[in-house]
Amino acid sequence: MKKINVGVIGLGTIGSGVVKALRDKRALIAQRSGVDVHLVMVSDVRRAQGAKLGLPATMFTANPQEIIRNEKIDCVVELIGGHHPAKELILQALRNGKHVVTANKALLAGDIAEILSVAVKSGRQLKFEASVGGGIPIIKALQEGLVANRVDSLFGIINGTSNYLLSKMSQASLSFAEALSLAKKKGYAERRPRFDVEGIDAAHKLVILCYLLFSKLVPLEAVIREGIADISEMDVRYAEEMGLVIKPLAIAKKDHDHLEVRVHATMLPKAHPLAVVNGVFNAILLKGDMVGDMLFYGRGAGQSPTASAVISDIVDLGRGDSLEEGNRHVKAEARVKKIRRADEIQSRYYLRFMAIDKPGILARISGILGKNHIGIAQVSQKERKRAKFVPVVMITHHVLEKNLKRALEHIDRLAIVKGKTIKIRMEGF
Repeated sequence: MKKINVGVIGLGTIGSGVVKALRDKRALIAQRSGVDVHLVMVSDVRRAQGAKLGLPATMFTANPQEIIRNEKIDCVVELIGGHHPAKELILQALRNGKHVVTANKALLAGDIAEILSVAVKSGRQLKFEASVGGGIPIIKALQEGLVANRVDSLFGIINGTSNYLLSKMSQASLSFAEALSLAKKKGYAERRPRFDVEGIDAAHKLVILCYLLFSKLVPLEAVIREGIADISEMDVRYAEEMGLVIKPLAIAKKDHDHLEVRVHATMLPKAHPLAVVNGVFNAILLKGDMVGDMLFYGRGAGQSPTASAVISDIVDLGRGDSLEEGNRHVKAEARVKKIRRADEIQSRYYLRFMAIDKPGILARISGILGKNHIGIAQVSQKERKRAKFVPVVMITHHVLEKNLKRALEHIDRLAIVKGKTIKIRMEGF
Protein backbone atom coordinates (compact mmCIF):
# COMPACT_ATOMS: atom_id res chain seq x y z
CA MET A 1 0.00 0.00 0.00
CA LYS A 2 1.40 3.35 -1.06
CA LYS A 3 0.93 6.31 1.27
CA ILE A 4 0.77 10.06 0.79
CA ASN A 5 0.71 12.61 3.62
CA VAL A 6 -1.45 15.65 2.94
CA GLY A 7 -1.83 19.15 4.33
CA VAL A 8 -4.87 21.28 3.43
CA ILE A 9 -4.74 25.08 3.43
CA GLY A 10 -8.18 26.68 3.46
CA LEU A 11 -11.32 25.34 5.13
CA GLY A 12 -14.01 27.06 3.11
CA THR A 13 -16.73 25.11 1.33
CA ILE A 14 -14.36 23.04 -0.81
CA GLY A 15 -11.65 22.64 1.81
CA SER A 16 -14.18 21.41 4.36
CA GLY A 17 -15.50 18.94 1.81
CA VAL A 18 -12.01 17.61 1.12
CA VAL A 19 -11.25 17.19 4.82
CA LYS A 20 -14.55 15.39 5.46
CA ALA A 21 -13.99 13.02 2.54
CA LEU A 22 -10.39 12.25 3.49
CA ARG A 23 -11.50 11.54 7.05
CA ASP A 24 -14.66 9.57 6.31
CA LYS A 25 -13.59 7.73 3.14
CA ARG A 26 -9.94 6.97 3.85
CA ALA A 27 -10.50 3.19 3.89
CA LEU A 28 -12.62 3.23 0.73
CA ILE A 29 -10.08 5.35 -1.14
CA ALA A 30 -7.27 3.01 -0.10
CA GLN A 31 -9.26 -0.06 -1.10
CA ARG A 32 -10.08 1.29 -4.54
CA SER A 33 -6.81 3.05 -5.36
CA GLY A 34 -4.11 1.25 -3.41
CA VAL A 35 -3.15 4.61 -1.88
CA ASP A 36 -3.50 5.47 1.77
CA VAL A 37 -4.23 9.21 1.88
CA HIS A 38 -3.26 10.44 5.33
CA LEU A 39 -4.48 13.89 6.36
CA VAL A 40 -1.69 15.26 8.56
CA MET A 41 -2.65 18.90 9.13
CA VAL A 42 -5.08 21.61 8.06
CA SER A 43 -4.83 25.38 8.18
CA ASP A 44 -7.30 28.25 8.18
CA VAL A 45 -7.18 31.79 9.53
CA ARG A 46 -10.52 31.09 11.25
CA ARG A 47 -9.67 28.91 14.21
CA ALA A 48 -13.29 27.91 14.69
CA GLN A 49 -13.27 26.04 11.37
CA GLY A 50 -11.19 23.21 12.75
CA ALA A 51 -13.52 22.74 15.69
CA LYS A 52 -16.56 22.74 13.39
CA LEU A 53 -15.07 19.76 11.57
CA GLY A 54 -14.23 17.98 14.83
CA LEU A 55 -10.49 18.07 14.18
CA PRO A 56 -8.11 17.56 17.10
CA ALA A 57 -6.06 20.62 18.05
CA THR A 58 -2.84 18.85 16.99
CA MET A 59 -4.09 18.71 13.38
CA PHE A 60 -5.02 22.39 13.10
CA THR A 61 -2.94 25.51 12.63
CA ALA A 62 -3.74 29.10 11.75
CA ASN A 63 -0.29 29.43 10.15
CA PRO A 64 -0.03 27.78 6.69
CA GLN A 65 3.77 27.91 6.92
CA GLU A 66 3.58 25.05 9.43
CA ILE A 67 2.17 22.88 6.66
CA ILE A 68 4.65 24.04 4.02
CA ARG A 69 7.62 23.45 6.34
CA ASN A 70 6.38 20.13 7.71
CA GLU A 71 8.81 17.50 6.43
CA LYS A 72 6.24 14.72 6.84
CA ILE A 73 3.82 16.27 4.35
CA ASP A 74 4.17 15.18 0.71
CA CYS A 75 1.31 17.16 -0.83
CA VAL A 76 -0.11 20.60 -0.08
CA VAL A 77 -3.70 21.28 -1.10
CA GLU A 78 -4.31 25.02 -1.63
CA LEU A 79 -7.99 25.95 -1.37
CA ILE A 80 -7.97 29.53 -0.13
CA GLY A 81 -8.51 31.00 -3.62
CA GLY A 82 -7.51 34.38 -5.01
CA HIS A 83 -4.04 35.53 -5.98
CA HIS A 84 -2.37 36.44 -2.71
CA PRO A 85 -1.19 34.77 -0.57
CA ALA A 86 -2.24 31.69 -2.57
CA LYS A 87 0.45 32.11 -5.23
CA GLU A 88 3.23 32.64 -2.70
CA LEU A 89 2.12 29.58 -0.70
CA ILE A 90 2.00 27.37 -3.81
CA LEU A 91 5.46 28.44 -4.96
CA GLN A 92 6.90 27.97 -1.47
CA ALA A 93 5.39 24.50 -1.23
CA LEU A 94 6.84 23.44 -4.60
CA ARG A 95 10.27 24.79 -3.72
CA ASN A 96 10.09 22.99 -0.40
CA GLY A 97 9.68 19.68 -2.23
CA LYS A 98 5.90 19.30 -1.93
CA HIS A 99 3.48 18.43 -4.67
CA VAL A 100 0.58 20.88 -4.94
CA VAL A 101 -3.09 20.35 -5.67
CA THR A 102 -5.26 23.42 -6.25
CA ALA A 103 -8.70 24.47 -7.47
CA ASN A 104 -7.61 28.10 -7.92
CA LYS A 105 -8.81 28.94 -11.43
CA ALA A 106 -8.35 32.70 -11.07
CA LEU A 107 -4.68 32.28 -10.15
CA LEU A 108 -3.95 29.65 -12.79
CA ALA A 109 -5.58 31.72 -15.52
CA GLY A 110 -2.83 34.30 -15.15
CA ASP A 111 0.10 32.38 -13.73
CA ILE A 112 -0.16 28.73 -14.76
CA ALA A 113 2.97 28.86 -16.97
CA GLU A 114 5.11 30.39 -14.21
CA ILE A 115 3.85 27.98 -11.55
CA LEU A 116 4.34 24.92 -13.77
CA SER A 117 7.86 26.11 -14.56
CA VAL A 118 8.66 26.24 -10.84
CA ALA A 119 7.13 22.76 -10.43
CA VAL A 120 9.40 21.35 -13.13
CA LYS A 121 12.51 23.02 -11.67
CA SER A 122 11.57 21.68 -8.23
CA GLY A 123 10.90 18.17 -9.50
CA ARG A 124 7.37 18.32 -8.18
CA GLN A 125 3.88 18.23 -9.69
CA LEU A 126 1.06 20.76 -9.85
CA LYS A 127 -2.39 19.20 -10.15
CA PHE A 128 -5.50 21.27 -10.85
CA GLU A 129 -8.37 19.03 -11.97
CA ALA A 130 -10.78 20.88 -9.67
CA SER A 131 -10.09 24.24 -11.32
CA VAL A 132 -12.41 23.51 -14.28
CA GLY A 133 -15.71 21.68 -14.33
CA GLY A 134 -15.95 20.61 -10.69
CA GLY A 135 -16.23 16.83 -10.68
CA ILE A 136 -15.94 16.49 -14.48
CA PRO A 137 -12.51 14.92 -15.20
CA ILE A 138 -11.76 17.19 -18.16
CA ILE A 139 -8.15 18.03 -17.22
CA LYS A 140 -7.20 14.37 -16.94
CA ALA A 141 -8.98 13.62 -20.20
CA LEU A 142 -6.97 16.29 -22.03
CA GLN A 143 -3.65 15.31 -20.46
CA GLU A 144 -4.06 11.54 -20.63
CA GLY A 145 -7.09 10.03 -22.36
CA LEU A 146 -6.92 12.31 -25.41
CA VAL A 147 -3.16 12.70 -25.57
CA ALA A 148 -3.01 11.26 -29.12
CA ASN A 149 -5.72 13.60 -30.38
CA ARG A 150 -5.51 16.97 -32.03
CA VAL A 151 -8.36 19.12 -30.72
CA ASP A 152 -9.10 22.32 -32.61
CA SER A 153 -12.40 23.39 -31.04
CA LEU A 154 -14.10 23.38 -27.68
CA PHE A 155 -17.58 24.49 -26.64
CA GLY A 156 -18.43 24.48 -22.97
CA ILE A 157 -21.04 25.42 -20.41
CA ILE A 158 -18.58 25.90 -17.57
CA ASN A 159 -20.39 28.23 -15.18
CA GLY A 160 -23.31 26.65 -13.36
CA THR A 161 -24.76 29.91 -12.05
CA SER A 162 -25.20 31.52 -15.47
CA ASN A 163 -26.56 28.27 -16.89
CA TYR A 164 -29.08 28.04 -14.05
CA LEU A 165 -30.24 31.61 -14.69
CA LEU A 166 -30.81 31.13 -18.41
CA SER A 167 -32.41 27.72 -17.81
CA LYS A 168 -34.90 29.17 -15.33
CA MET A 169 -35.68 32.10 -17.61
CA SER A 170 -36.61 29.57 -20.28
CA GLN A 171 -38.37 26.93 -18.19
CA ALA A 172 -40.33 29.22 -15.85
CA SER A 173 -40.69 32.35 -18.06
CA LEU A 174 -38.79 34.45 -15.52
CA SER A 175 -37.01 37.75 -16.01
CA PHE A 176 -33.26 37.86 -15.42
CA ALA A 177 -33.83 39.63 -12.07
CA GLU A 178 -36.38 37.02 -10.97
CA ALA A 179 -34.12 34.14 -11.95
CA LEU A 180 -31.18 35.73 -10.12
CA SER A 181 -33.27 36.21 -6.97
CA LEU A 182 -34.27 32.54 -7.08
CA ALA A 183 -30.65 31.44 -7.62
CA LYS A 184 -29.54 33.41 -4.57
CA LYS A 185 -32.28 31.86 -2.42
CA LYS A 186 -31.20 28.38 -3.48
CA GLY A 187 -27.52 29.12 -2.92
CA TYR A 188 -26.60 28.84 -6.60
CA ALA A 189 -25.56 32.49 -6.86
CA GLU A 190 -23.41 34.65 -4.61
CA ARG A 191 -24.82 37.82 -3.09
CA ARG A 192 -22.66 39.70 -5.62
CA PRO A 193 -22.49 37.33 -8.59
CA ARG A 194 -20.43 39.55 -10.91
CA PHE A 195 -17.82 36.89 -11.77
CA ASP A 196 -20.58 34.51 -12.85
CA VAL A 197 -23.01 36.75 -14.75
CA GLU A 198 -20.27 38.78 -16.47
CA GLY A 199 -18.45 35.66 -17.69
CA ILE A 200 -15.26 36.25 -15.69
CA ASP A 201 -15.34 32.85 -13.97
CA ALA A 202 -15.90 31.05 -17.28
CA ALA A 203 -13.10 33.08 -18.89
CA HIS A 204 -10.65 31.93 -16.19
CA LYS A 205 -11.54 28.31 -16.87
CA LEU A 206 -11.38 28.72 -20.64
CA VAL A 207 -7.87 30.20 -20.39
CA ILE A 208 -6.74 27.08 -18.50
CA LEU A 209 -8.30 24.77 -21.09
CA CYS A 210 -6.69 26.71 -23.94
CA TYR A 211 -3.30 26.37 -22.28
CA LEU A 212 -3.70 22.60 -22.15
CA LEU A 213 -5.13 22.29 -25.66
CA PHE A 214 -2.93 24.75 -27.52
CA SER A 215 0.07 25.39 -25.22
CA LYS A 216 -0.88 29.05 -25.39
CA LEU A 217 -1.47 31.21 -22.33
CA VAL A 218 -4.24 33.53 -23.48
CA PRO A 219 -4.24 36.85 -21.59
CA LEU A 220 -7.54 37.28 -19.79
CA GLU A 221 -8.08 40.61 -21.52
CA ALA A 222 -7.82 38.85 -24.92
CA VAL A 223 -10.88 36.71 -24.16
CA ILE A 224 -13.92 38.13 -25.96
CA ARG A 225 -16.31 38.30 -23.01
CA GLU A 226 -19.91 39.40 -22.63
CA GLY A 227 -22.24 38.94 -19.68
CA ILE A 228 -25.81 37.64 -19.70
CA ALA A 229 -27.58 40.39 -17.73
CA ASP A 230 -28.95 42.04 -20.91
CA ILE A 231 -30.75 38.88 -22.00
CA SER A 232 -34.48 39.36 -21.44
CA GLU A 233 -37.39 36.95 -21.19
CA MET A 234 -38.40 38.39 -24.57
CA ASP A 235 -35.22 37.03 -26.19
CA VAL A 236 -35.66 33.67 -24.51
CA ARG A 237 -39.23 33.45 -25.80
CA TYR A 238 -38.30 34.44 -29.35
CA ALA A 239 -35.51 31.85 -29.34
CA GLU A 240 -38.05 29.23 -28.31
CA GLU A 241 -40.35 30.20 -31.16
CA MET A 242 -37.49 29.69 -33.63
CA GLY A 243 -36.52 26.29 -32.22
CA LEU A 244 -33.45 27.70 -30.47
CA VAL A 245 -32.18 27.92 -26.92
CA ILE A 246 -29.83 30.45 -25.27
CA LYS A 247 -26.85 29.02 -23.40
CA PRO A 248 -23.81 30.64 -21.71
CA LEU A 249 -20.94 29.24 -23.78
CA ALA A 250 -17.19 29.30 -23.50
CA ILE A 251 -15.75 28.78 -26.98
CA ALA A 252 -12.25 28.15 -28.29
CA LYS A 253 -11.73 27.68 -32.04
CA LYS A 254 -8.40 27.21 -33.76
CA ASP A 255 -8.08 27.96 -37.47
CA HIS A 256 -4.57 27.25 -38.78
CA ASP A 257 -2.41 29.17 -36.28
CA HIS A 258 -5.12 31.66 -35.24
CA LEU A 259 -7.27 31.16 -32.14
CA GLU A 260 -10.51 32.81 -31.10
CA VAL A 261 -11.46 32.62 -27.44
CA ARG A 262 -14.83 33.87 -26.29
CA VAL A 263 -17.39 33.70 -23.48
CA HIS A 264 -20.93 34.92 -24.09
CA ALA A 265 -24.59 33.96 -24.37
CA THR A 266 -25.09 31.87 -27.50
CA MET A 267 -28.13 30.67 -29.41
CA LEU A 268 -28.07 26.97 -30.27
CA PRO A 269 -30.47 24.71 -32.17
CA LYS A 270 -32.47 22.55 -29.77
CA ALA A 271 -30.87 19.47 -31.35
CA HIS A 272 -27.38 20.61 -30.28
CA PRO A 273 -25.82 18.41 -27.53
CA LEU A 274 -25.33 21.41 -25.22
CA ALA A 275 -28.90 22.68 -25.65
CA VAL A 276 -30.25 20.15 -23.13
CA VAL A 277 -27.69 20.93 -20.41
CA ASN A 278 -29.78 22.77 -17.81
CA GLY A 279 -29.63 24.06 -14.26
CA VAL A 280 -26.28 24.11 -12.49
CA PHE A 281 -24.84 21.33 -14.66
CA ASN A 282 -21.74 21.86 -16.79
CA ALA A 283 -20.79 20.23 -20.07
CA ILE A 284 -17.80 20.43 -22.40
CA LEU A 285 -18.01 19.38 -26.04
CA LEU A 286 -14.81 18.88 -27.99
CA LYS A 287 -13.75 17.13 -31.15
CA GLY A 288 -10.60 15.06 -31.45
CA ASP A 289 -9.17 14.07 -34.80
CA MET A 290 -9.15 10.41 -33.69
CA VAL A 291 -12.12 10.07 -31.32
CA GLY A 292 -14.52 12.52 -32.95
CA ASP A 293 -17.04 14.38 -30.80
CA MET A 294 -16.87 13.88 -27.04
CA LEU A 295 -19.21 15.35 -24.42
CA PHE A 296 -18.18 15.63 -20.79
CA TYR A 297 -21.16 16.28 -18.51
CA GLY A 298 -21.71 16.63 -14.78
CA ARG A 299 -21.94 18.92 -11.79
CA GLY A 300 -19.50 21.74 -12.36
CA ALA A 301 -19.38 23.17 -8.86
CA GLY A 302 -20.34 22.52 -5.27
CA GLN A 303 -18.60 21.01 -2.30
CA SER A 304 -18.74 17.31 -3.11
CA PRO A 305 -18.03 17.34 -6.88
CA THR A 306 -15.06 19.71 -6.49
CA ALA A 307 -13.72 17.82 -3.47
CA SER A 308 -13.96 14.63 -5.53
CA ALA A 309 -11.68 16.18 -8.19
CA VAL A 310 -9.18 17.33 -5.55
CA ILE A 311 -8.99 13.84 -4.05
CA SER A 312 -8.52 12.32 -7.50
CA ASP A 313 -5.44 14.49 -7.96
CA ILE A 314 -4.07 13.51 -4.54
CA VAL A 315 -4.51 9.81 -5.34
CA ASP A 316 -2.70 10.25 -8.67
CA LEU A 317 0.23 11.74 -6.80
CA GLY A 318 0.13 8.94 -4.25
CA ARG A 319 0.33 6.36 -7.02
CA GLY A 320 3.63 7.92 -8.06
CA ASP A 321 2.78 9.04 -11.61
CA SER A 322 5.99 10.10 -13.32
CA LEU A 323 6.97 13.73 -12.95
CA GLU A 324 7.70 14.05 -16.63
CA GLU A 325 4.21 12.83 -17.51
CA GLY A 326 2.50 15.05 -14.99
CA ASN A 327 4.04 18.26 -16.31
CA ARG A 328 4.60 17.33 -19.94
CA HIS A 329 2.45 20.14 -21.36
CA VAL A 330 5.02 22.68 -20.15
CA LYS A 331 7.34 21.68 -23.01
CA ALA A 332 4.67 21.40 -25.72
CA GLU A 333 5.18 23.47 -28.84
CA ALA A 334 2.75 26.37 -29.07
CA ARG A 335 0.11 25.73 -31.75
CA VAL A 336 -1.14 29.31 -31.86
CA LYS A 337 0.57 32.46 -33.16
CA LYS A 338 -2.29 34.95 -32.95
CA ILE A 339 -5.37 35.50 -30.78
CA ARG A 340 -8.19 36.92 -32.85
CA ARG A 341 -9.74 40.21 -31.79
CA ALA A 342 -13.52 40.56 -31.57
CA ASP A 343 -13.59 42.55 -34.82
CA GLU A 344 -11.97 39.65 -36.67
CA ILE A 345 -14.41 36.85 -35.85
CA GLN A 346 -17.32 35.75 -38.01
CA SER A 347 -20.63 34.46 -36.72
CA ARG A 348 -24.34 34.40 -37.31
CA TYR A 349 -26.30 36.76 -35.08
CA TYR A 350 -29.71 37.19 -33.52
CA LEU A 351 -30.55 40.90 -33.41
CA ARG A 352 -33.42 42.56 -31.55
CA PHE A 353 -34.24 46.21 -32.12
CA MET A 354 -36.95 48.19 -30.33
CA ALA A 355 -38.25 50.37 -33.19
CA ILE A 356 -41.10 52.81 -33.68
CA ASP A 357 -44.13 51.02 -35.11
CA LYS A 358 -44.37 52.88 -38.42
CA PRO A 359 -44.18 51.84 -42.09
CA GLY A 360 -40.69 51.89 -43.63
CA ILE A 361 -38.79 51.37 -40.39
CA LEU A 362 -37.89 47.78 -41.24
CA ALA A 363 -36.59 48.82 -44.65
CA ARG A 364 -34.44 51.55 -43.11
CA ILE A 365 -32.79 49.20 -40.64
CA SER A 366 -32.28 46.55 -43.32
CA GLY A 367 -30.70 49.16 -45.58
CA ILE A 368 -28.08 50.10 -43.00
CA LEU A 369 -27.25 46.43 -42.46
CA GLY A 370 -26.97 45.86 -46.19
CA LYS A 371 -24.59 48.79 -46.67
CA ASN A 372 -22.31 47.12 -44.11
CA HIS A 373 -22.30 43.75 -45.94
CA ILE A 374 -24.68 42.07 -43.47
CA GLY A 375 -27.03 39.57 -45.06
CA ILE A 376 -30.38 38.89 -43.38
CA ALA A 377 -31.58 35.27 -43.26
CA GLN A 378 -34.79 35.86 -41.31
CA VAL A 379 -36.80 38.83 -40.07
CA SER A 380 -39.85 39.20 -37.87
CA GLN A 381 -41.66 42.29 -36.57
CA LYS A 382 -43.50 41.49 -33.35
CA GLU A 383 -46.79 43.35 -33.04
CA ARG A 384 -47.85 44.99 -29.79
CA LYS A 385 -51.14 46.78 -29.43
CA ARG A 386 -50.90 50.45 -28.43
CA ALA A 387 -47.10 50.14 -28.14
CA LYS A 388 -45.05 53.00 -29.56
CA PHE A 389 -41.96 50.80 -29.90
CA VAL A 390 -42.16 47.20 -31.06
CA PRO A 391 -39.48 44.50 -31.18
CA VAL A 392 -37.96 43.73 -34.57
CA VAL A 393 -36.03 40.45 -34.66
CA MET A 394 -33.50 39.53 -37.34
CA ILE A 395 -31.22 36.55 -37.93
CA THR A 396 -28.13 37.28 -40.01
CA HIS A 397 -25.98 35.12 -42.21
CA HIS A 398 -22.33 34.73 -41.19
CA VAL A 399 -20.90 38.23 -40.93
CA LEU A 400 -17.68 39.86 -39.83
CA GLU A 401 -18.14 41.34 -36.38
CA LYS A 402 -16.49 44.66 -37.21
CA ASN A 403 -19.10 45.19 -39.95
CA LEU A 404 -21.92 44.40 -37.55
CA LYS A 405 -20.48 46.69 -34.90
CA ARG A 406 -20.30 49.57 -37.36
CA ALA A 407 -23.90 48.99 -38.51
CA LEU A 408 -25.30 48.78 -34.99
CA GLU A 409 -23.53 51.97 -33.94
CA HIS A 410 -25.37 53.70 -36.78
CA ILE A 411 -28.74 52.08 -36.05
CA ASP A 412 -28.59 52.71 -32.30
CA ARG A 413 -28.18 56.45 -32.96
CA LEU A 414 -31.45 56.63 -34.89
CA ALA A 415 -34.40 58.39 -33.26
CA ILE A 416 -36.64 55.59 -34.50
CA VAL A 417 -34.80 53.04 -32.32
CA LYS A 418 -35.08 52.89 -28.55
CA GLY A 419 -32.14 51.71 -26.48
CA LYS A 420 -29.26 49.49 -27.48
CA THR A 421 -29.68 46.66 -29.95
CA ILE A 422 -29.49 43.22 -28.35
CA LYS A 423 -27.15 40.92 -30.26
CA ILE A 424 -26.59 37.24 -29.50
CA ARG A 425 -24.12 35.09 -31.42
CA MET A 426 -25.29 31.79 -32.89
CA GLU A 427 -23.48 28.46 -33.17
CA GLY A 428 -24.27 25.00 -34.44
CA PHE A 429 -25.43 26.02 -37.93
